[in-house]
Amino acid sequence: MEFTLQQDDFLPLRNVVFNTLRDAILRGEMTPGERLMEIPLAHKLGVSRTPVREAIRMLENEGLAVTYPRRGAQVAKMSEKDLDDVLEIREVLDTLAVSLACDNMGEEDFDRLQQAVDEFVAATKGNDIRLIVKKDEEFHNVIYECSNNPRLRTILTNLKEQMYRFRFEYVKDPSTYPTLINEHREILDALRARDKSKVVELTSTHLVNQTESVREIILKQE
Repeated sequence: MEFTLQQDDFLPLRNVVFNTLRDAILRGEMTPGERLMEIPLAHKLGVSRTPVREAIRMLENEGLAVTYPRRGAQVAKMSEKDLDDVLEIREVLDTLAVSLACDNMGEEDFDRLQQAVDEFVAATKGNDIRLIVKKDEEFHNVIYECSNNPRLRTILTNLKEQMYRFRFEYVKDPSTYPTLINEHREILDALRARDKSKVVELTSTHLVNQTESVREIILKQE
């Protein structure tokens, strides 16, 4: 393990440890099945066991770690079942959110969504995968906010944690960027046109494309 603690004076130590371990997993520095042992990790990062233990729980919430009886925690493997379960739920919720947003969005909201599209395009020109993922999430967050349904937004925010690893894997491949950019633009255009059936169809296709791309990645790793 060559990674080091990502210092951040504005975050609780458990979050600093969590971000450090999450990035190590997503970058492949910690591999699926690798044990997450509290004492060695604490020594490696120069912290006590408590923030490591709390960070591992946070990793479990994102689906990045799993704990087995008598074996302890380890880096979770990506599986087709996990992918299908998460994307099946997200498709239902995202299509609902975009349908509601289609009724509620005004010009200022369209401008915000256009800005999110532009910022995503700009992010894809760099090599910061975390930033690309963040800008992709921000595009969808505008739509969630415009659904005008706080409970739906809360559920989608919680689901976002389960989606993070799959989304990260998807955008690792620069060849996906033109498709993602085009899909974002088409969704925005359909929302502006108040074409509810079209925007639902586009959103569904957007998620299906992501699912199939990540599925190929999972199959290659088996």
